[in-house]
Amino acid sequence: MLTCVLVPVSLITVWVHDIVLDTDRYVETVKPLATDPAIEDAAANRITRAVDVRADGKAVTSDVAGWLESQGLPPRVGDAVRSLAPQLDDAVTQVARKAADRFVTSDRFETFWTQANRKAHTAVVDVLTGDGRGAVGVNGGTVTLDVGDAVENVRRELVDAGVKPASLIPDVDKQMVLFRSDQMNKVRDAAHALDVIGNWLPVITVVIGAIGIALARRRRRALVTTAFGVAAACVVMLVALAIVRRYYMDHLPPEVLSPAAAGAVFDTLLHFLKVSTVTGLVLGLVVAIGAYLSGTGGLPRALRGGADRTADSVARWGNTHGLTAGPVGTWVAAYRRWLILALVLLVALCFALWNHPTALTIVLLLVILLVLLAVVALLAASGRVTRSHEDSRAHG
Repeated sequence: MLTCVLVPVSLITVWVHDIVLDTDRYVETVKPLATDPAIEDAAANRITRAVDVRADGKAVTSDVAGWLESQGLPPRVGDAVRSLAPQLDDAVTQVARKAADRFVTSDRFETFWTQANRKAHTAVVDVLTGDGRGAVGVNGGTVTLDVGDAVENVRRELVDAGVKPASLIPDVDKQMVLFRSDQMNKVRDAAHALDVIGNWLPVITVVIGAIGIALARRRRRALVTTAFGVAAACVVMLVALAIVRRYYMDHLPPEVLSPAAAGAVFDTLLHFLKVSTVTGLVLGLVVAIGAYLSGTGGLPRALRGGADRTADSVARWGNTHGLTAGPVGTWVAAYRRWLILALVLLVALCFALWNHPTALTIVLLLVILLVLLAVVALLAASGRVTRSHEDSRAHG
């Protein structure tokens, strides 16, 4: 039971530890956001607001109207010209928006996004500790991205395009709110504790589980129960993550101008945790089913018996056609159980040493293990057939 409870905590610990301390992993995690449509739209909106280019439409149209009236035109013509002030302002804003759109959909924005996050690797620590520094910062429960460099790029592009008012944009930091949560303080406290534990908790969890199974009266049943419990804990974890996301999205504060962008950031940052949880779920099911099929129940014995009979049939066919394993088959038949145990331990070691394994990793290793077990079964069957024929000739 303790092992099942510790598994979700271990998964969260590994997520916090890896995302915080592994710069390459963090950059790899957030890099796809640069091409996410929701992020691009939110960034373009925020850059346009930050640029805040406004031709004084009212003053310009008033000057033009006054000059026309001084030339003897009717007052209604001047009034018509003055009414064009909002359209003039909108036209300039549209120019700024187009420039922002071109920037966020270009390779320059992806480069800016990646470099900003890499230079501010401590931003992940900031999110979890509350210290706002670098391109990504935290103030209270609000997480922001400094888009000042992006604003500067758009400003230069506008000036080059002939929009002279853009040169008057002040050099100030522009902040784009990524997400906000009133529970950030609680998250920070939990993250600090998990970061201190680091990667030790998963090891402790495995050791506790192994000790519990070793001390159990019926070890195989204990292993099956523990593995199924781990899988169930992972299912609960996935449901909890879905509930947390739904609650967060339903309670977005006004400061978050783009719910779609907030959702993209949330999903991206938790992607590794979700993948790890699914991996734990698949691993638990595979171990439980494998332990059950290695037992002495009626179904496991029937399946193993059927597999052995099939292997014997193939070996007899091979023997009649001159295909035998010779002494190797005899040796494998004699030490088959030890070979199977060694193969299982070898595959388990590969999984343990695999960098960030996924459910597909488990499937791949499982297929490799099944192939190796099939080879062992065929070699052992060939050894049995060879020995049987030798015994028959000896008695004949």
